[in-house]
Amino acid sequence: MTSQVPQMDEALLRSLTPSVLTVLVRRGADFAAAEDAVQDALVEAVRVWPADRPRDPKGWLVTVAWRKFLDAARSDAARRRREDRLEEEPAPGPAPAVDDTLQLYFLCAHPSLTPASAVALTLRAVGGLTTRQIAEAYLVPEATMAQRISRAKRTVSGVRFDQPGDVATVLRVLYLVFNEGYSGDVDLAAEAIRLTRQLAARIDHPEVAGLLALMLLHHARRAARTAPDGSLVPLAEQDRGRWDTALIAEGVVILQGALARDRLGEFQAQAAVAALHADAPTAEETDWVQIVEWYDELARLTDSPVVRLNRAVAVGEADGPRAGLAALAALDASLPRHTAVAAYLHERDGDLATAARLYAEAAHKAPNLAERAHLTRQAARLNARRSR
Repeated sequence: MTSQVPQMDEALLRSLTPSVLTVLVRRGADFAAAEDAVQDALVEAVRVWPADRPRDPKGWLVTVAWRKFLDAARSDAARRRREDRLEEEPAPGPAPAVDDTLQLYFLCAHPSLTPASAVALTLRAVGGLTTRQIAEAYLVPEATMAQRISRAKRTVSGVRFDQPGDVATVLRVLYLVFNEGYSGDVDLAAEAIRLTRQLAARIDHPEVAGLLALMLLHHARRAARTAPDGSLVPLAEQDRGRWDTALIAEGVVILQGALARDRLGEFQAQAAVAALHADAPTAEETDWVQIVEWYDELARLTDSPVVRLNRAVAVGEADGPRAGLAALAALDASLPRHTAVAAYLHERDGDLATAARLYAEAAHKAPNLAERAHLTRQAARLNARRSR
């Protein structure tokens, strides 16, 4: 899909992609061949629709994609025997109302795929993004992403389409997409929210609602996370007037509905922490005691060392920096962000020399330039204070 097609039609094409793909798979096409045929049909739509937009866009795409699939099958000698078993090409007409998009989510999050491949396949098959768009978002060459997607398609081609899926795996894939944020011309955070909304409309599950609430609550703070020069702004220093109150309100309502079902999961608990941050008029008014309690729930649910690291920060805010340092001492020092958390807690405790040293050490371990620059500035700030 390119700028040649009107924006409204591009959005329509992306929304129809998964349902068209599932129609072909239900008719007997294997996943890889069906996905190729759908992509060819999308290219044809970009060429034809600006001058002659069909009355039934989905039916048009199904018809063209099925023809593309049959043409490919007939041209491949190795597939001739399978071609004999294919049903004859259906007459053009309204597309069936059945929507198997949910199964497509499960297929793209198949456990045999690596997380990176599952994310790429989900963006391609469910999200309707082009290989170029996905490659630009992940800052890799288009050829590299094409190979990754091709391998993923081959992996899932033999998977039965009616196998039950694992909701937790689907949610982890969507969360990975969300955490990629923004790069290239695709806003992956917004794309993850769009896909999760789509999933929430198809499956009644409290953790799906919990993930959607978590995404909305985090996304609401996006505008305040960076300064005009691109530097990171810590949560406590953010201008809360720049937070999106409509997204916060929506996220809280969705979270409340999920929690009321009394089937707590990790995404609901994470969303509860985010909601408590969003509810505080100022950083000083944050209910850290409740946040510690939610981290206790998260630790029980996940036994994640990253959760325990975040809990140490919350304990340091609720019960004082020395209590936070005691909680931190029980954790593996090689954990990502462990050194940065130690620096923060030592600064809170008044030990500026240790804090400055640890900030500098944390900067060397930072996973990206923005975080490295932020930690370096923290170390410089404390060293300047000490030299006065």
